[in-house]
Amino acid sequence: MRAFFRLESVLPILAAASLLAACGGESSIKPSEVLDERTGMTVGTLDKPIELVQGAAAPPTAERRASYAYLGPVEWDNMGNITYGLWIHVAPGNDWRFEDIKAPGAVRLSLDSAATPLSPIEPPALARAPYQPVASWGATAYFGADLELLRRMAASDRIGLDVKAGDSVVHFTAAPDAHETLLRYLHARGY
Repeated sequence: MRAFFRLESVLPILAAASLLAACGGESSIKPSEVLDERTGMTVGTLDKPIELVQGAAAPPTAERRASYAYLGPVEWDNMGNITYGLWIHVAPGNDWRFEDIKAPGAVRLSLDSAATPLSPIEPPALARAPYQPVASWGATAYFGADLELLRRMAASDRIGLDVKAGDSVVHFTAAPDAHETLLRYLHARGY
C-alpha cells in the first residue's frame, strides 16, 4: 500500500519547521549549562567564547599571523552558592608577545571606552574546563566577575580587552553584537 500526502496537509508542517529554524538561527553562540560530574557543580557558559579582534592591526599575511583574544562568562553554581568569572584566552600571532596575563594589571576590560581592571582568580577544579583554548600556544586565565559586571557588559555597545605586551598595550574589540550574546546568556541564567 502506498502512502499519499496531500500538499495541503504537509504545508502547515513545513511552515512550522521553517519558523522553528528561523527562531533558532539568531546566533551561533548560545548559552549552555553542564553538570560537572567531579564536583556536582552546575557550570553555565556560552557554547563557544566571544572572539575579539586586534584593533588597528595590519591585515594578516602568509608571513604575519594576527593576534586574537577570546572571552567567555562562567557561572559556577555549587548547590545555590553562585560565583562568576570571565575566561580569557589570548592567542598571539607573530605580531606581539604577551606578558603573563595573570599578572596584576596585565588585562583590562573596556566597556564603552571605560576601563575596568580585572583581577585573576583560581577557578574551581572541574572535570572539564568551561571553555577550551583556541590556540595551544595561547595564554588562558580566569578573572573575577559579578552579576553587575556581566550586566554592564551586556549593556555596553563596545566591549574590548587591553592586554599588556611588553611596554605596549594591545587593544582587542568584540563584534558589535557581543552585547546581545551576553544578554541571551544572562537571560538563560535567569537574570
